Amino acid sequence: MTRAARPVGPLLLGVRHHGPGSARAVLAALEAARPQAVLIEGPPEGDALLPLAADERMRPPVALLAHAVDDPGQAAFWPMAAFSPEWVAIRWALAHDVPVRFIDLPAANSLAMTEAAERGPGRDRGGGVAGEPAPGGSPGHAPIDPIGVLAETAGYDDPERWWEDVVEHRTQAGEAVDPRAPFAALAEAMTALRDVYGDGGHPRDAVREAYMRIQLRKAVKEFGDDIAVVCGAWHVPALGTRTTLAADRALLKGLPKLKAELTWVPWSHRRLARHSGYGAGIDSPGWYGHLFEAADRPIERWMTKVAGLLRDEDRFVSSAHVIEAVRLAETLAAMRGRPLAGLSETTDAIRAVMCEGSDVPLALVRDRLIVGETLGEVPDTAPAVPLQRDLTRQQRTLRLKPEALERELELDLRKDTDAARSRLLHRLRILAVGWGEPATGRGSTGTFRESWRLRWEPELYVQVAEAGTWGTTVLSAATAKAGSQAVSATALAEVTALAERCLLAELPEALPVVMRALADRAALDADVGHLADALPALARTLRYGDVRSTDTAALGEVAAGLAERICVGLPPACTGLDADGAAELRRKVDGVHTAIGLLAGTVPADGLRDRWAAVLHKLAARDTVAGVIRGRSTRLLLDDGRLEEDDAARLMGLALSPGTPPADAAAWIEGFVGGAAGGGMLLVHDERLLGLVDAWLAGVPADTFTDVLPLLRRTFSAYEAGVRRTLGELVRRGPAAGAPAATAAGTAAPGFGPGLDEARADAVVPVLRLLLGLDAEGAEGAENAMEPLGATG
Repeated sequence: MTRAARPVGPLLLGVRHHGPGSARAVLAALEAARPQAVLIEGPPEGDALLPLAADERMRPPVALLAHAVDDPGQAAFWPMAAFSPEWVAIRWALAHDVPVRFIDLPAANSLAMTEAAERGPGRDRGGGVAGEPAPGGSPGHAPIDPIGVLAETAGYDDPERWWEDVVEHRTQAGEAVDPRAPFAALAEAMTALRDVYGDGGHPRDAVREAYMRIQLRKAVKEFGDDIAVVCGAWHVPALGTRTTLAADRALLKGLPKLKAELTWVPWSHRRLARHSGYGAGIDSPGWYGHLFEAADRPIERWMTKVAGLLRDEDRFVSSAHVIEAVRLAETLAAMRGRPLAGLSETTDAIRAVMCEGSDVPLALVRDRLIVGETLGEVPDTAPAVPLQRDLTRQQRTLRLKPEALERELELDLRKDTDAARSRLLHRLRILAVGWGEPATGRGSTGTFRESWRLRWEPELYVQVAEAGTWGTTVLSAATAKAGSQAVSATALAEVTALAERCLLAELPEALPVVMRALADRAALDADVGHLADALPALARTLRYGDVRSTDTAALGEVAAGLAERICVGLPPACTGLDADGAAELRRKVDGVHTAIGLLAGTVPADGLRDRWAAVLHKLAARDTVAGVIRGRSTRLLLDDGRLEEDDAARLMGLALSPGTPPADAAAWIEGFVGGAAGGGMLLVHDERLLGLVDAWLAGVPADTFTDVLPLLRRTFSAYEAGVRRTLGELVRRGPAAGAPAATAAGTAAPGFGPGLDEARADAVVPVLRLLLGLDAEGAEGAENAMEPLGATG
């Protein structure tokens, strides 16, 4: 093919990062110019990684990850999608055996500059690291969005819509005669902006542009002027400016520097929608990817995608819906004076035609298609820290593929593969690699089941790199970090929680270190609140120890000692508390009660539940104990069958007597029926207790009612709607048809018998046995049983 004539000097292709129109224009310009070398805005340390872009296993979106060797948490990304101009230029150069290089400021400098800026003032070189404006900039300018300024100048209120009309959609109708024309027009506009705004509030750009000019000079000396430069359009005027080499080097003098490593990592469309790396986040990467990939009829193809998604979600969407949506989108574009229907027009059409005006299914379209859940892939040959390689190996062995889309994972710990998955996820949690979070299971809640919510984010590669300082494998790194945390922990609850995590992660080498730290902290800590915080985690640890066949004898002794000390020290600690302190201690009482229930029979302490019940009796009967704790203790005893209903009614009557301040009485009610499963149902089924509450509430003086109202609203608003409705009906019915406020002990509430009628109850058994198919004899008994059931209605 004949090469087109080109102007003298390097070909500067100013682009918008992640813009499909820019990507198509870059490809057309490169095909026309056929340069001898391609220079791209990016960290030059990544040059060695560029050949990997030609690997078939490399699937965008991907990103260059740079991190400090001594501090992996100090990191930066340079993301690229299939429709990013930089990615298109790299692929073109590799396909045509043309040298391709990155020419932006090295990551070693940019990371160090960011670190210095985060530490605060201290350096004033390097183009304004400490806030000093770069030459040619204005100290008073806030950072500007050049696309936004151009859009406003053109009369648009939305920069995205202006860019679509001027670049993305104009190229759909056919390429320009001269592929360089769009870049010349954009360079002219950016030059005008730079004349007005200087550095645009980005003082560090002066340093970056000085480095890029130096690299450009080197490339011209090596390849001549037949060079193409792909960079952000904002930088084109600066790269075309004539400066001296000495002036550019002066800007770079004294820049901070650190040792950095780079690699390719998978990226996601969801992360492209955020501002990171190039600082050019886009709101609709899925839509832009569609525009880049669609060979023709982009609106029709987009509506077909949307229809397929909605059909997969069991929504009725026909071909007629698709046709009508396309027509509506095109009509809206014509009415709004746009060259082609854009995202706003297609979204409005989808809402009106396919979603019947509802934003609920439209939210699914936004999440799955407009943004998208695409996660890139990187070949195994890409550099990675040893910990990342071990994690990747385990992910493949356990068939746990990283996915950008959040998903639920149900594990049965009796299966070897699921148990290994559980260990891996728990070890990663210790390493602060947040791939999976425990979730509430939809099925069994037994100790043999675990539920996880998994979602792989690109930032997790940085977390893995940080965790790599603890070891080269997931097991060794988690063991080392757990041991370090045990030694440095200052609170008893921290150590007990760590012991639980070590057991779940099966870290046998870390557990002895944690146990020594646990014994030391438990012996020295005399605060009952701290002991109460620590006991629940120990109880769960012992419970899971049985499931995972782990020796937890030492943990059992520590747990028993903590429980005994809590039983002795809790009653004095529950007196003299303000409202916040009482509420906090009430939560701790709940935790200890649950923990002692788990510990019963598993620790070397006989009668532990009896001693705890005695403590609750003390708390329920002492007037000096806060009302919320007294009410809570009464409820716990009643639920455990250690307090008769008559005694519970007596304690409630005392707590709600006229001599009790209304605020204290409301707190007692909150403790008794609030914050626990079944609190509302207790009042529904025991109208005697409901009558006591109703009578007390009716007698609260008007001047104090507003003081207790927030407590009561907080208590009763936690009930399900059905429970609240039933309680309202019972109260509305009143004592005439319901239970009186003070039903005498042993007297049946209306609608209930004085006691259990065993004969009537036994009559139901044959019917149930027949329905369940338990025996043939039930048929004869059922016939006889129907007579008393029918007689009583």
